[in-house]
Amino acid sequence: MNALSTLAWQEKNKPQQADWQSEAGNPPPKTIVIADDTTKADEAYKLACEGTAMLYRGDFQNAKQLLQAITRRVDRKPHKPAETMLEAFHQHRARQIQRANITNKILIELQHGKCDLKRAPEVKEAVEGALIINTKLDKVPAKLVLSLRELLGMIGAHEWRKKGVFIDALQANIHAHYGVYSPVRGEYLELINNAPLNDAKTAFDIGTGTGVIAAILVTRGIKKVLGTDNSVRALNCAADNIKQLGLMPYIELEQANLFPSGSKKADLIVCNPPWLPAKANAPIEHAIYDPNSQMLKGFLNGVKHHLNEGGEAWLIMSDLAEHIGLRSQEELQKWIADAGLTVLEKLDIAPRHAKSSDQSDPLYEARVLEITSLYRLKEKV
Repeated sequence: MNALSTLAWQEKNKPQQADWQSEAGNPPPKTIVIADDTTKADEAYKLACEGTAMLYRGDFQNAKQLLQAITRRVDRKPHKPAETMLEAFHQHRARQIQRANITNKILIELQHGKCDLKRAPEVKEAVEGALIINTKLDKVPAKLVLSLRELLGMIGAHEWRKKGVFIDALQANIHAHYGVYSPVRGEYLELINNAPLNDAKTAFDIGTGTGVIAAILVTRGIKKVLGTDNSVRALNCAADNIKQLGLMPYIELEQANLFPSGSKKADLIVCNPPWLPAKANAPIEHAIYDPNSQMLKGFLNGVKHHLNEGGEAWLIMSDLAEHIGLRSQEELQKWIADAGLTVLEKLDIAPRHAKSSDQSDPLYEARVLEITSLYRLKEKV
């Protein structure tokens, strides 16, 4: 078992301790008090804002209501209107961080993966799915404390995993594991399903995630696809989906940072990197945020060395970063040119997800202009 941090607290005048779980890697809280069904929302909110964590003893549904009450108080806090979209983005990110810091202060103790609180749901399968299937732990510790918010995330992800997301291009469901970004935005998959293949027989799927892109490429006629990811969690997720779709003979998976090992080459190399060049504050956010455009630049600078003669690279990008002010179109074009690549064609599609029409979203003015594009790239001659 990988070593976890230890959480210590006093309860009924006796010292207690348990293993501490935080998906974001946050250290154990230093100050812990016991909360129960008599704890008032205003009191809990004040304690959380001061940095005090509350280990809940009582009714599970009451704990959820207390968390919801704290969340409402965080969201009601007034904030200064932003003068620019870039300022609005940074304010939005700061509020997200503050919101997580405060709402993560309600803690739950599990015994061998089970929650003993009154009216608690069965959580063991969800907890094991998050912590064991992804090889982070060999087994769930006998005593484990984590935030209620994180536990609810595990439960929600478990339900979503069972349900899956229907993918039109596959006429089948893709099931995302906990901590692996779900392909809920179908427009980029539509681009991949419709872009011309030009007789490509082999392909790399860089940052495969759930394996959905690799699966679409095979269903379109690619004979052999190699999917890479630097996350064991993602690779396990992709393997499960590929097996369920019956595509194991056609798709190989490899743990790698971007490109596969050795001198392997392919006719087509596809990459859907995170679209926003900003810091990720939790592991799941690495699917959205690419600090300093590290993955994007790494892909562009390395792709021509892995293409077969006459091969193509497909870069799937949203221009949301440009509308926010995080990156310019000129910068992206320069990076493409500096990598020795040229754009054969740019295929565009407008988003259809809920946020693109949600006027209450602080980034609505940027989202309403967003276009997702597939850049067909070739080595510059």
